[in-house]
Amino acid sequence: MQRQAGVAVVTALLLTTLAVTIVASLFWQQQVQVRSLENQRLHLQTRWILRGALDWARLILRQDGIDNPNDTRADGVWATPLAETRLDQYVERERVEGEDYDATLQGQVYDAQSRYNLANLAVVSSVNDNEVKAFAQLLSLLQLDANLAQAAAQYAIRAAQAAQGSTGTAPIAFQRVEDLLAVGFSQAAIEKLRDFVIVLPVATDVNVNTAPAEVIAATVAGMSLSEAQSMVASRKGKTLNLAAFTALAQAGNRTVLARVGVRSDYFLVLSQVRLDRAALESWALIKREPPTSTQPSRTSVQWIREI
Repeated sequence: MQRQAGVAVVTALLLTTLAVTIVASLFWQQQVQVRSLENQRLHLQTRWILRGALDWARLILRQDGIDNPNDTRADGVWATPLAETRLDQYVERERVEGEDYDATLQGQVYDAQSRYNLANLAVVSSVNDNEVKAFAQLLSLLQLDANLAQAAAQYAIRAAQAAQGSTGTAPIAFQRVEDLLAVGFSQAAIEKLRDFVIVLPVATDVNVNTAPAEVIAATVAGMSLSEAQSMVASRKGKTLNLAAFTALAQAGNRTVLARVGVRSDYFLVLSQVRLDRAALESWALIKREPPTSTQPSRTSVQWIREI
C-alpha cells in the first residue's frame, strides 16, 4: 500500500507538471500571437503615416508647380527638409493605461533631375554619343573609370532592343543605380555615384538650377569643376537663365553634351517613420505634370522602395 501510495504521488506530480507545462506553453503561444498582431498593426500604421507624408509632399510639389510653372529652384519651399517631428498627438492608436510610445516622422524632397539620368544614354535605335561623353566626364570628375560609360550605354541599348523584341536576348533594363554592377562597376563606385546618378522612366533634362557642380560640369565638354562651382554659387537666390547658361557653356567653342533645362518633373521623397518599436524608411519617386490650358498641375507616385 505504501508503494502504491508513493507511485500515486509521483504520478500526480508528473501529471501536475505536465498540466502546468501545457498551460504555460499555451500562454506563451498566445503571447507570441498577441505580439505578432501588435507588430502587424504597428507596421500597418507606419505605412499609413508614410502615405500621408507622400500626399503632403505631392501637395507641396503641386503648389510649387502652379506658383513656378517655368522653373524649379533649389531654394524652393519643396526643398525644405522636415526635421524629426513627433506625431503622438496625431496618430490614433489604442493605448493601454500608462503606456507611452514614440511616433515620429522626418524626411526631405530631392530633385531627381538634379542627377544624371541613365535613361539618356541610349534609345532603341542607337547610343546617344554626346550623353555617353557627358556620363564619362562625370565618371572622370568622380575619379572613376570613364570607359565604363560606353559599357553602360551598350547594355542600355541591348535592354531597350530586347524590350522591343528586336533581339533574342533579354538583359534587364536599368531600374536603379545598383544595376550598374552588371556592367563592371564596383560597389565602391556605386556608392560614389549614388548622389549623382539616377534611373528615371524616360529621358530627362538635367536641371542646372538644382544640379550639383559635378553634374553641371559633366554636361559641358571641357568644363572644369571650379567653373561649375562658381555657377552653383551664382544661382543662389535667383533662377539660372537657360540661355545664359548655354552661352557661358559654349564659350571657347565648347559643346553642351547633355540635355539641360531649368524645370523638373521628377522628385525623390525620403521618408523615415518610427512608431513605438516599428520603423520604416523609404524612397518614393513622384512625377509632376506641368499645368495645361485645360488641367492644373498634377502629381503621381511612380514607385515606393522600402529600405
